[in-house]
Amino acid sequence: MTSIESFYRGVASERPIEPIPLSEPIPLEALHTPALVIDLDQYEQNLSTMQRHLDQYDIALRAHTKMHKCPVIARDQVKLGARGVCAAKISEAEVMCAAGVEDVLVTSPVASEEKIRRFMNLRLKNTGLKIVVDDATVVSRFNEIASAEGLTLQVFIDIDPAMGRTGIEAGQPTLELARTIAETKSLRLAGLQMYAGHCMHIEGFENRRDRYHHVMERGAETLEMLKADGLDVSVFSGGGTGTYNIEPDLGVINELQAGSYAFMDIEYRDIGGDGTEQFTDFPVSLFVLVTAISKPQSRLVTVDGGFKSFASDKMPPQFRDVEGVVYHWGGDEHGIIQLDNPSREIRLGDKLPMLTPHCDPTVNLHDFYFPFRDGVVSEIWPVTARGFSQ
Repeated sequence: MTSIESFYRGVASERPIEPIPLSEPIPLEALHTPALVIDLDQYEQNLSTMQRHLDQYDIALRAHTKMHKCPVIARDQVKLGARGVCAAKISEAEVMCAAGVEDVLVTSPVASEEKIRRFMNLRLKNTGLKIVVDDATVVSRFNEIASAEGLTLQVFIDIDPAMGRTGIEAGQPTLELARTIAETKSLRLAGLQMYAGHCMHIEGFENRRDRYHHVMERGAETLEMLKADGLDVSVFSGGGTGTYNIEPDLGVINELQAGSYAFMDIEYRDIGGDGTEQFTDFPVSLFVLVTAISKPQSRLVTVDGGFKSFASDKMPPQFRDVEGVVYHWGGDEHGIIQLDNPSREIRLGDKLPMLTPHCDPTVNLHDFYFPFRDGVVSEIWPVTARGFSQ
């Protein structure tokens, strides 16, 4: 009989981690669709732009892998200078550790015995693994297991940025939890985390900056409280793609948890940049390639990408390079394209790249990336942690 622990280990071990080279490079048009494709020129530009920006302000990058779920991309980010990566769940951390990524922070608290044990089992083999905590009882349990194993565990305190999702209240409650950690035998306070996710997609740069500054005031005050109490806090982690160019002036966060910058999507593009109507600091590099498969009416074309190919929690997808068309959801397998004086003819069999509404959950619908350069695909990248939400 299979235990639940061995089941998860087995599933993870069966997932490919390394790039899969093609025996012969193929043109993008030869892919079977729907296919998740990456424009390598744009992708590499995005990784370099973010790293150069943060380097000049001495802010470390802890790239969030919950967006791409791919060790190939995580290693690219670390190679360019990222301090490490984030994982939203234990299962994602297991994948990244198995791929040789040494510095991994689990950014969501755990509370159940099985998850605490699962994290500690992973920590036994990966010294750079860290986790956030927001509860004294969980702190005590981590300390018990770490002490029994002879380990010293690095933890971050997760502070609630008034989202009401995870984290402990800023101010005195955070200070009390930090004191509790300081009194343990086997835990060390590695830093604070305060991720204001509700600020990342505020439209208008000035609106986003002002709201974010207001939210993070409590984080800055809490940091000073801990320092005044004699507690060493060398890392304040948080922020994201939407605030990457706000952090330097704010001066609170010194480790940025950005993820979407590598790919981007319609939602992020439309929040607006500093002095620009659209946020174009990082061009879109991720697309879903679809095929026109039917023309049921003179002004309608059906493509083979629907709810099973695109995240549907936001706006509909859009074509990368065709104007005068509107995408409508056509069901699980289909999208219906309304032709309103299109900028080019769409013929049956045409393969067309589409921007994703929301990159993270779109990625989670696909098993593989097909990265291309100059219209040619030479290898396939597994979305190794796809579906891993435990």
